[in-house]
Amino acid sequence: MENMQIEVTKRLLAIDTIKIQPDTPFTWASGWKAPIYCDNRKVLSFPDTRTFICEQFANLIREKYPEAEAIAGVATGAIAHGVLVADKLQLPFIYVRSKPKGHGLENLIEGDIQPGTKVVIIEDLVSTGGSSLSAAEAVRNYGVEVLGMLAIFSYNFPIAAKNFQDAHIELTTLSNYNLLLKLAYDSGDITDIQLESLNNWRKSPETWGK
Repeated sequence: MENMQIEVTKRLLAIDTIKIQPDTPFTWASGWKAPIYCDNRKVLSFPDTRTFICEQFANLIREKYPEAEAIAGVATGAIAHGVLVADKLQLPFIYVRSKPKGHGLENLIEGDIQPGTKVVIIEDLVSTGGSSLSAAEAVRNYGVEVLGMLAIFSYNFPIAAKNFQDAHIELTTLSNYNLLLKLAYDSGDITDIQLESLNNWRKSPETWGK
């Protein structure tokens, strides 16, 4: 598992999916200042990495959730990844909107699925877990059984771990913030001072940089 996560992290760094800038931080949509930015949408533009990530998701589902009957993707970032995984496993696919469509049938879940179906949810990125777990709740409210959630990357926020535990949903990721920092530090890409700053951000992201 760790060897796979190392390989995924190296691939994400190689295509600039993850950028680490503790000295010139980014501003997230939430208003938080952050020394890191992760854009997994770029993965789709690199066939080798895209295929590799799809294969790792599929392998995890075969290993952890062999009883899975369908794949769900979280809109919008995980729709394409979810479709690829569903196609690889030859399983039905649905996706979950962040809010119901404002016209037509006003669907929150797009696709065809029956109550009682056993589903694995694919997510691209997990921060606090709020939006990811909202998607899982929407699926559960439809009467579908959520076996677990797989994501490409997690920031390892303690609040996320608590949120998933409280929701009784197992989260497995292909890469994560802890591993990212280790690889970046071991390769000399970040200094001791930058490493300390990056660790402090993860402890208190809402106040970091202020």
